[in-house]
Amino acid sequence: MECPPATDRPAAAEQPVRLRTVGARKVVAEGVPSGSDPHPATGPRILAMLHIGAAGRNAMPTAHSWCSCGRDLKAFGHHQVARLTADHTRHRTTCPLLTEGKEAA
Repeated sequence: MECPPATDRPAAAEQPVRLRTVGARKVVAEGVPSGSDPHPATGPRILAMLHIGAAGRNAMPTAHSWCSCGRDLKAFGHHQVARLTADHTRHRTTCPLLTEGKEAA
């Protein structure tokens, strides 16, 4: 026995398609510049950084040495982290970006 299709039910209304734009600028308050640079060239800024981490007890330590001159080194393990720490300290005394302000003082 076949049932005839129900014709008394209304068809589902078509839902509008909402497209989400990625990277669209948000409207900001009046008087606030929307095109300002989040990394200003004046004032204090990070020129070199050494990050050492270990997740927990008996974990392998890691280190990341970064400098704005283009240096970007990583080390894993106790001995390599110790070597990278010494190398990072040595680099801070020889890098032209880090020593140019010290010469003027």
